[in-house]
Amino acid sequence: MSFWKAEIGGMIGFSIGGPIGGILGAIIGSKLSGKEQAKPSMKQRNQAAFFTALFACFAKIAKADGKVTREEVDKVDHFIKERFKFPSDQRVFAIEIFNHAKDDSNSFRDYASQLASLLSSDKSALIMFYELLFELSMADGHLDPSEENLLLEAIEIFQIDQEFFKINKKKYGGNISDAYIVLGVTEDMAFKDIKVAYQRKRKEFHPDTLLSKGLPDELLEKAKEKFIEIQTAFEEIEKQKDKLN
Repeated sequence: MSFWKAEIGGMIGFSIGGPIGGILGAIIGSKLSGKEQAKPSMKQRNQAAFFTALFACFAKIAKADGKVTREEVDKVDHFIKERFKFPSDQRVFAIEIFNHAKDDSNSFRDYASQLASLLSSDKSALIMFYELLFELSMADGHLDPSEENLLLEAIEIFQIDQEFFKINKKKYGGNISDAYIVLGVTEDMAFKDIKVAYQRKRKEFHPDTLLSKGLPDELLEKAKEKFIEIQTAFEEIEKQKDKLN
């Protein structure tokens, strides 16, 4: 996650602007100490926007009921350590974003809308972002009404299919997702059309494709999981179709 270094991060915050750039600049800018700032690449800018918005939105979800409890902070810290496996300095940086965002005047919609605008050409990255929000929200095994409202709001902001809410609620609630829903197809479709949809999703969510578009390296495992989920769904449908023939 090279963007977090002060020499690059300060310039990224300036170039992004808005609530994401503001929070990034506020945290990293204080560490610059007059250092010359390097010009960030587009990939570094997208990585910074993704991670900053992610932890800011985590904070807004945690505070959706009006307060952030110790249990919620511990849940986020555990999620950062176990899911992203950050070294201590990057974990501190992520928590700084969380703490700053939970008390600032920007809303969940403000952060999510800016990210949607910055990544408007990369729907797959927005879907990955949404799944991470869902995974954290259900890390304690249930979904509070206030959390559910924000996750439904994110569906609208990111302009992704409403079915993704159902898919993730099943998946992170401990149930197996419907294979047809995962591929975005229906049971009555011809198998050749299902295969075309599978190949399109397989290409779109291939880890190498996502990383080339700016998905942070720390999310490689998440990208691999998504890729395997798509492959498994297709194999399940293929077996069902074979039995019918």
